[in-house]
Amino acid sequence: MNVAVVGHVEWIRFARVDRVPGPGEIVHSFEDWEQAGGGGAVAALQLACLADEVTLFTALGDDELGRRAESELEERGVRVHASRDRLPTRWALTHVDESGERTITTIGPKLRPKGTDDRLPWHELAGKDAVVFVAGDVEALLRARRARLLTATTRELDVLRRGGVVLDALVGSGEDAAERFRPGDLDPAPALVVATSGPLGGWMQPGGPFRAATPPGPVEDTYGAGDCFLAGLTFALAAGREPVEAVAFAAHCGAAALTGRGVAPQPVALS
Repeated sequence: MNVAVVGHVEWIRFARVDRVPGPGEIVHSFEDWEQAGGGGAVAALQLACLADEVTLFTALGDDELGRRAESELEERGVRVHASRDRLPTRWALTHVDESGERTITTIGPKLRPKGTDDRLPWHELAGKDAVVFVAGDVEALLRARRARLLTATTRELDVLRRGGVVLDALVGSGEDAAERFRPGDLDPAPALVVATSGPLGGWMQPGGPFRAATPPGPVEDTYGAGDCFLAGLTFALAAGREPVEAVAFAAHCGAAALTGRGVAPQPVALS
């Protein structure tokens, strides 16, 4: 299967702490590390664990962090098409507390790939089995729709609304108000809408409630689990699975990501 992601990349600096500091407090980390992350990168890395080929269309700063991020993603099996922006690559500080919950502070604007940027080989998307749209402008969304199957995240609801394309699936959060989808938010309506609620499972429309999957090992942290869910759902739908089965597979991808440190999508077998 040949798939792609249109989305953003961030350089993530992780700090493991006993607890996230409150106002005016100082906490000391007892473990720290850095990785290429962000929603576009995580979705691409999850697909690299599943598909034959995955390409990421993104934008990076013409700086050290951008070059490090591109190199790391390539080493982990993602083919990267990145335009170089005059703005610096966005980075983020991510606290991981004793329960594994991640709390993120981003620094700098999100760099989104632009569909009018001729430095990117947008024509390739027409031959993809599936595209995941995580971040980009309206023109990038229209180009992504040329793939056989298109999924997206509710984080880009305004772009999706202005683009007016048919989505095969839309994934949002039932807990985060910034990622919540309401009937009528998009016209045309997505063929499938999934709202996730962490260990509670979630709700699919059509289809109703679904259960969360059990992590296959001890939980390290929650970073990237939602983006792994979106990537897993896309892969399963592109493989011809029915929505109920595809959502169950996506839940296993999200649960498996919890067992790795930081940006750690895991291979999951599609039976």
